[in-house]
Amino acid sequence: MEYRRLGNSGLKVSEFSFGAWVTFGSQVEDKTALECMKAAYDAGVNFFDNAEVYAGGRAETVMGNIFKKMGWDRTGYVVSSKVFWGGKLPNQKGLSRKHIMEACDAALKRLQVDYLDLYFCHRPDPETPIEETVRAMTDLIHQGKVLYWGTSEWSAESIKDAYNIARKYMLIPPTMEQPEYNLLHKDKVETEFASLYKEIGLGLTIWSPLASGVLTGKYNNGIPKDSRLNQPSLSWLKDSLSGEEGEKRINKVKRLGVLASDIGIPLNHLALAWCLSNENVSSVILGASNAGQLKDNLKALDNKKAINNEILQKIKEIIGN
Repeated sequence: MEYRRLGNSGLKVSEFSFGAWVTFGSQVEDKTALECMKAAYDAGVNFFDNAEVYAGGRAETVMGNIFKKMGWDRTGYVVSSKVFWGGKLPNQKGLSRKHIMEACDAALKRLQVDYLDLYFCHRPDPETPIEETVRAMTDLIHQGKVLYWGTSEWSAESIKDAYNIARKYMLIPPTMEQPEYNLLHKDKVETEFASLYKEIGLGLTIWSPLASGVLTGKYNNGIPKDSRLNQPSLSWLKDSLSGEEGEKRINKVKRLGVLASDIGIPLNHLALAWCLSNENVSSVILGASNAGQLKDNLKALDNKKAINNEILQKIKEIIGN
């Protein structure tokens, strides 16, 4: 495992990290969650990602219990949460000062930590002035409850607006973004954000590097009945594999599988190592439903050197510029 600076900050995060989305508190038992986190930590993972919305807060509770049980040195790992969807009542969601402050306290309690290393605004909030959000995040940092803050699935324009407001009023700007990034979803990271990496030192902790399993090839011949893609919360992903566009995506995955086979590595390793080849990516967040699956994905580290310029060009020809 190697460690990369998170953008232009001094914080170093493992190139592979582990996230609780979909699995913790819902899909897997607590024992399996512990096995996954232990396997990740033992492999050198030092960044664990979570959010208030994951399993309605249960994912943070599960992770917090594991932190307490394992007794890891708090200085040895980085933990994040995300704020936006906290509940159904008007002030239980969004990025108002009220919700941000209350959501942070709730996350700290569930995770059983004194501070969050990273706190992400899970989506932009058109109903709250960006200045209000920036001030709330700055205050959390001044209070010692958060060390760094960032955004998730914001536009480059919104990130730049938040940055400029912070500089104008001597507040603390966002320094990281958490976008979806994979072989089938790359334009935002490679095009829209292109000017932000040097201009504001933006760092990326990317999610869904395997496109929720699509880039393992397991959906090449259809979606099994017991697949997690049949969960209501993932209906959007299931829909993306249907129709003419879905067929095109699957054909790309099949061609990528042939390329992976030609160079002697599994398709999932090709997809993960490709993500790591982007110098603007600080950490690739892995998810897993069991420790064996996680350990296999972590082995992609052994195949990073297989993604040379020649292979990158072949990948580009398959998926398009």
